[in-house]
Amino acid sequence: MSELYIGLMSGTSVDGIDAALVDFSGETLKLIAFDYQPFAEEIKSKIHRISCANQPLLLSDYGALDCELGHLFADAVNKLLEKSGVSKSEIKAVGSHGQTVYHQPNTALPFSLQIGDPNVIAEKTGITTVADFRRRDMAAYGQGAPLAPAFHQAIFAHDKKNITVVNIGGIANITILSEEKIIAFDTGTGNTLMDYWIKKHLDFSYDKNGEWAKTGTVIPELLAQFKQAEYFSAPPPKSTGKEYFSVTWLEQHLNVLVDYKPEDVQATLCHLTAETINDAIANHAPNTEQV
Repeated sequence: MSELYIGLMSGTSVDGIDAALVDFSGETLKLIAFDYQPFAEEIKSKIHRISCANQPLLLSDYGALDCELGHLFADAVNKLLEKSGVSKSEIKAVGSHGQTVYHQPNTALPFSLQIGDPNVIAEKTGITTVADFRRRDMAAYGQGAPLAPAFHQAIFAHDKKNITVVNIGGIANITILSEEKIIAFDTGTGNTLMDYWIKKHLDFSYDKNGEWAKTGTVIPELLAQFKQAEYFSAPPPKSTGKEYFSVTWLEQHLNVLVDYKPEDVQATLCHLTAETINDAIANHAPNTEQV
């Protein structure tokens, strides 16, 4: 008997909604169908505006965007069902991560906020909807991302190797799987600052295949400045977001440079992501056999 579920995800890159229809009935999961719905530029702007750290925010804007994203997530579910030819009555549940708009794990009162009203998803799809995955983990003094490491363990641990799983979204993270332990944490910035920089200079939403970064040259002193951020040397468990690796953080570093080419900054940001992932694996998973 099939065990069909739909998973919804929108990450810190704010590019769109991923929807996956998965069968969990067998020994290994089976991907039945997948669909991606890009965000319109207006929606992207609203999300970026509402997730700017230390900016005033109207609750009416927050609530309206929460509802609007709920409708978009629901539309993604319904389109996926239409695409796959699977009836909603066959789906056990929808799991919706939501859109993170603020993540603050290292204060006296840690919290993480995701929007995309699951009530709207349940109502528009007619399917039981599970959401708000992160805050219970925060309440238990976790970093708010309990599911990915467990999933990686279920998928990869049978290989009996020392494996590191790398995910590069807006923020980059790794899961270290070994016979002795499972450790997962954010390594630092992923695509978010590169996306901001190319949008600012070329009005592209992202640097496809790193083509713009390839035209630049890494600025060694800027890379060294970036890597002095305390986050990189902090021990896990740890997590971060656009609140730490923000536009302000980037611009403060650039203010001390006398002259630079925008493409050289892009190359340096790209190198920062790669190098800090490599450093994290070398420092915390030196026995890694496969990445």
